[in-house]
Amino acid sequence: MKLGVLTGGGDCPGLNAVIRAVVKKAINDYDMSVIGFRDGYEGMILNNYITLDRKSVSGILSLGGTILGTSNRADPFNFPIMQKEEYIYLDRSSELVTNYERLGLDAIIAIGGDGTMAASARVAELGVNIVGVPKTIDNDLFGTDQTFGFDSAVVTATDAIDKIHTTAQSHHRVMIVEVMGRYAGWLAMASGLAGGGDIILIPEIPYDIDEVCNKIKERNRRGKNFSIVVIGEGAKPLGGKMVVSKIVENSPDVIRLGGISNQLAQQIEVLTHLECRVTILGHLVRGGSPTPFDRLLGTYFGCEAVRLASEKRYGRLVVLKGSDIDSIPLVDVAGKIRKVPFDSQMIQSALSLGISLGVATDQISMLMKETEKAEAVATE
Repeated sequence: MKLGVLTGGGDCPGLNAVIRAVVKKAINDYDMSVIGFRDGYEGMILNNYITLDRKSVSGILSLGGTILGTSNRADPFNFPIMQKEEYIYLDRSSELVTNYERLGLDAIIAIGGDGTMAASARVAELGVNIVGVPKTIDNDLFGTDQTFGFDSAVVTATDAIDKIHTTAQSHHRVMIVEVMGRYAGWLAMASGLAGGGDIILIPEIPYDIDEVCNKIKERNRRGKNFSIVVIGEGAKPLGGKMVVSKIVENSPDVIRLGGISNQLAQQIEVLTHLECRVTILGHLVRGGSPTPFDRLLGTYFGCEAVRLASEKRYGRLVVLKGSDIDSIPLVDVAGKIRKVPFDSQMIQSALSLGISLGVATDQISMLMKETEKAEAVATE
């Protein structure tokens, strides 16, 4: 058999661990050959690839990023082309299929997040054999308990919050740390809990600015003359909207979030008369060496993906269920986002510790009931 492997979407620690596992298991256990497409699906469309062997994946386990490169704009069905100083969008999926057949490939292992999996599900409908591997620092991919890259991002964000703590204490300030996560609050919740945040604001729970300020004032009354606020980039106030930093028109997901922390800081200073400082971690949490957990998870995922391909079990996504590696149909994942449940251990633990989530506890219960009702209606 001959396999192709690609990495799509945003980069994260652990991608190279998956590539390494795919290549080594394919060669050692099945005597397969493997090629790697550069820059995600763009490489398949442009026929831009490299041969992957034991030597090419030697020493990459601890490296962040991806040796294959990646792209979050290479949608085969809506591929951007610059013409006369503006982008036009073309369906180039047929070129992808042609190159797949010319190269004599038996299957593609696509490593990526929700955008890559949505594209992969459509590519599979064209007759391309695909096995998906879930990747994202946001941990928002539907169907898996965790994606690789998330643990590494939590470690980086927590380390930053730890460092922010010391300067917050020294200067008696409100320090706001903004992390990535898009429309889900997994990264903000995990790093906020691990870093000892006093207030954690996530997209799933629109915050009440008065509740946020009340928490800060309460801490001051108890002699705590500083506060740490951890906020996800997709968080928004009650009745308000997410803050969009820019629009990238030649991207499948045109919206780029970011900057909500600056808006929050201005409001807190006006309402509390306390000085605020903002730190936006941004792409810092995407970089660096993967944690041992992500190296292991990426390795398990890569090995399982090759096993599925060897058994011709295509159109599936490798997932983590509890402590077990499993797989689910790829079509079950496309177009869905996994958000933090209101009854999750994270949220319940935060409330028990006295951490403010930006709203009164009874409001969280109400939001939970409304969400359950909406989900029940959607299921019907």
